[in-house]
Amino acid sequence: MDKHEPLAARVHQRTLEVGILLFPEVEILDFAGPYEVFSVAARVARRDRLLAHDAFRLRSIAAERTLIRARHGLRLMADADFADEPACDLLIVPGGVVDQPLSDPATLAWVRQAAAQAAVTASVCTGAFILAEAGLLAGQRVTTHWEDIADLRSRYPDLTVAESVPFVDLGATLTSAGISAGIAMSLHLVARILGPQAARATARQMQYDWTDSVQPLGGG
Repeated sequence: MDKHEPLAARVHQRTLEVGILLFPEVEILDFAGPYEVFSVAARVARRDRLLAHDAFRLRSIAAERTLIRARHGLRLMADADFADEPACDLLIVPGGVVDQPLSDPATLAWVRQAAAQAAVTASVCTGAFILAEAGLLAGQRVTTHWEDIADLRSRYPDLTVAESVPFVDLGATLTSAGISAGIAMSLHLVARILGPQAARATARQMQYDWTDSVQPLGGG
C-alpha cells in the first residue's frame, strides 16, 4: 500500500464511492470504460481476497433521474441525481458533446462541489473542458482527445495541454486523452489504489492489452 495515495489507505477501511457524471450526448465508452474497469477490479479484489469488503461501489449521476440520450442514441438513466448529494471518493467526468454541461450552471456547480469532496477527480476526453469550465484545472498540465487539443488551448490559455499521451496524472487530478484512453487511466488508478498486480489482473479479466510500464505524463 502506498502511504502517499489517500485512496489506497481509504480502501482498506471501507468501500470507495466512485461517481460518474452523465449528461446529454455523453460519449458511451467515456463512461462505460471506467465503469467496467472499476466494476471488474472490485470483482477481482473479491475473488483474490484482497479486501474483506467490496473495493468500489459505482454510481452514475446526472442532473435529474430521467432518460438521457447519450451519443449514437443510447438511452440511459442515472442511479442518482444532484439533489441526492451523492458523496464521491473518486469522481469521473466523461466527455462527448459537452455543450450542455458547459452551459449548465447546475452541472458546473455540482462538479465543483463533488470534486471538492473527492480525493481524486478524473476526466476522460472532452470531460477536461467541463473540469476547466468549473475552474478545477487552472494553470495545470492536462490532455484531451487529439481532435480537441487546439480548442482546449484556445478556450483555456492558462492550461498546458499535452499531446500524444494517454493521460496526465497530477495526483489529485487526472485527465485522459480520447475515449478508450479512459480505460488505461482507470487501470492506472486501480494500480494506484489496489496495486499493480490487481490492475494487471483486472486488465487480463477484461482481455485488455495494458501494461503499467507505460508512464503517464505528470505535472513536472
